[in-house]
Amino acid sequence: MSDNLTVRIDAALASVRNNRLGVNILEAGMVRDVATTTDGKVRFSVLLSAADDATIVRDARQAVEQLPGVSEVRVDVKDAAQPAGTSVSAASSNEALPPKQAGKPRSLPVIGQEPQSQRAAAVPAPTPVNYPNLGTVIAISSGKGGVGKSTVATNLAVALARTGARVGLMDADIYGPNIPRMMGINEPLQVDENARIIPLEAHGIKMVSIGFLIERDQPAIWRGPIIMKVITQFLRDVNWGQLDFLLVDMPPGTGDAQLSLVQATHVTGAVIVTTPQDVAAGDALRGAKMFQRVDVPVIGIIENMSWLDCPHCGKPTKIFGEGGGQRLADELAVPLLGQIPLYPQILVGGDAGVPIVIGEPTSASSVSLTNIAEKISAAYRAPS
Repeated sequence: MSDNLTVRIDAALASVRNNRLGVNILEAGMVRDVATTTDGKVRFSVLLSAADDATIVRDARQAVEQLPGVSEVRVDVKDAAQPAGTSVSAASSNEALPPKQAGKPRSLPVIGQEPQSQRAAAVPAPTPVNYPNLGTVIAISSGKGGVGKSTVATNLAVALARTGARVGLMDADIYGPNIPRMMGINEPLQVDENARIIPLEAHGIKMVSIGFLIERDQPAIWRGPIIMKVITQFLRDVNWGQLDFLLVDMPPGTGDAQLSLVQATHVTGAVIVTTPQDVAAGDALRGAKMFQRVDVPVIGIIENMSWLDCPHCGKPTKIFGEGGGQRLADELAVPLLGQIPLYPQILVGGDAGVPIVIGEPTSASSVSLTNIAEKISAAYRAPS
């Protein structure tokens, strides 16, 4: 690749400004490892800190894409706070777990409940911000992956919209953003005249996802502060308009994204998705307890893949066992909102970007999802 193109790439990147620092991203030292090929492919890294605007990555990619002779641009996003060649350990060798007392199980330490002598300097947690225009904010969560959480989130969003509600869908699954594919849309996000992000729309739903900002095969190798930054920006800097519901598709588990969401805004409640087997329900229990620990009520349990209707005899076949969702609901003293049958067309529709409640609205799975949406709407939709 000619030196002339390299110069033009530098000039294009110099046009992207970091407003926080008041300089362009080259002057800020945010660009690393610029590489080109003879057929016009360009690859470089952007060092993003927790305080930086995540749209810098999009702006840098678009600036280079517009150059004549550039056929493809790939941007790798890296955490500016993580020094190269270093690793982060969970604990040093002299930080032992608390000793087990006779007759009592040893519990894991809880941040804020350790002895004063073991505490680091206290840093106040962010105060959640109330965004009245977002309406009822509901986290769709699970204890483990593979239970159909994103499928449930997309179909619930569409089913709520079909009741007449104004619905937003925020993909907070930073490490595995599947909402773009499941909703059948994947375009770069744009900003309006007030520098606010314009959400994409499909099936009557307004959406944002990290999948709209990064390359399809690019892993998000990000630590907690950047995840907090992205989630806060999706809440604060997106032009959502006035919503009745904002559904937030969470990643599996009880990690940074969940804590970031509840610290960033007031979450009305969480819906926990599980499958019938006890292994999944056990993981879901920990996820539910996490929300309860941070004062977010659990609205109810959704049991997915409850049974498969045999194509030959028509009888339900309970592939993943039975009763796990109800047992989990009983243990948490919350309602079982519904059971969703395992139906192959859900997978087909998810890959094609056509949620099952649109593709086959009369199927048993669609009816169950619609009933769940109607329960949530009746209980949590504010009067117009």
